[in-house]
Amino acid sequence: MVKFCSLAEGVAENLFDGDSVAFEGFTHLIPYAAAHEAIRQKRQELTLIRMTPDLVYDQMVGMRMAKKLIFSYLGNPGVGLLRRCRDAIENCYPRAVEIEEHSHAGMANAYEAGAAGLPFAVFRGYRGAGLAEVNPNIRSVTCPFTRETLAAVPALRPDVTFIHAQKANRKGDVLIEGIIGIQKEAVLAAKRAVVTVEEVVDDFDDVHPNCCVLPGWTIAAIAVVPGGAHPSYTHGYYARDNAAYLDWDRIAADRESFLAWMKKNVLHAGPEDFAARVAPLRRAA
Repeated sequence: MVKFCSLAEGVAENLFDGDSVAFEGFTHLIPYAAAHEAIRQKRQELTLIRMTPDLVYDQMVGMRMAKKLIFSYLGNPGVGLLRRCRDAIENCYPRAVEIEEHSHAGMANAYEAGAAGLPFAVFRGYRGAGLAEVNPNIRSVTCPFTRETLAAVPALRPDVTFIHAQKANRKGDVLIEGIIGIQKEAVLAAKRAVVTVEEVVDDFDDVHPNCCVLPGWTIAAIAVVPGGAHPSYTHGYYARDNAAYLDWDRIAADRESFLAWMKKNVLHAGPEDFAARVAPLRRAA
């Protein structure tokens, strides 16, 4: 049964050292507040899974939490590099990290296979691509019916998935509107799922028909964290903080400036600070 709790409880009871964990959200609804709580709780030896690692994994890698990254685009969207990830990969600072790179299609199919309880995903892809030369988990199979050669990748089945969403109702169902991305599959593929939401409502009677509702039985814990996706955006609530993404390139370029920023804005902050950060962005939503 889904549990309504604080974010600190949700992380403490569902994320453990050594876990494989997905913090998913595509373009918007990226669960920054949950990731920051994991940083404050000093989780270690994590396998971080995410289609587009975004700034959130740059921060977690820079805080020495990751032993491995499974991803399909390693960059600061619209800006350039993820400098803390690059420092870890090239210089083993603050520690060495293993990487497993896929295409978006490869990751999406792997999540879907995990959600279906299958051991691997089969799809058309990676033909002529160099990724298969550096990723031994990209293999090929022959269709037993057509003899066509297809790509195969292992299913993604995280120990825990974190997502952010617009609303939960009092029964524990969760509503996602806007770009759905891979959140549904990432939740269904995981052993446990924790969701941060903007608000809890009595019902979903005013939703857009192009929405996604995750039933309460798919979720372990829900925490109310207004603004919990900042600096990404939450459709209908607040806009993307483009300035924060631009600033991050400068902040993360230097090890000392990165640590100073993390100390001020993550280690010495809390979930309640997210609401203040998105206040000026709500008018632009």
